Amino acid sequence: METRTTLVVDAARSDSAGTGTDEVTGRLADQLIALSRRLHRSQRRLLEPLGITPAQARLLRALAHCEEPPRMADLAQRLEVVPRAVTTLVDALEAQELLRRVPDPHNRRVTRIELRPGGARALLELRRARRAAAAELLAPLDDAQRAALTGLLEALGEPDRPRD
Repeated sequence: METRTTLVVDAARSDSAGTGTDEVTGRLADQLIALSRRLHRSQRRLLEPLGITPAQARLLRALAHCEEPPRMADLAQRLEVVPRAVTTLVDALEAQELLRRVPDPHNRRVTRIELRPGGARALLELRRARRAAAAELLAPLDDAQRAALTGLLEALGEPDRPRD
């Protein structure tokens, strides 16, 4: 019995040795989620006057990063959503005259998506809205703190992801 108790106590001690790190990691995860939610709420508020949803904004940004007009399937893959979701977004953005479906010059069965001039203007407004939302969130930080945070986030970021 004494040996068993010693094993339980030793296991509890080894668990508590990593607890500080686990607590910091958990707290950091909670803080990142809360910041992300605040940023999204702020962006949503700033996008509302433009009549563009966050999902539509994401599709427009993805479209802007394509070298040539992509197929719907390409957009779905890039956005990591099902193709049906892209169809719904494209329908709404096409109705707002921000993008259009165009035939593929090499394959008449393929439809590609391209920005219209209104879409390019909307992208500029979207960038302004995103930057304004970020500025609100980062307002408490001075320039040195922002630079430090930028470096930390870059260390955690996805190297392949386009920035806008």
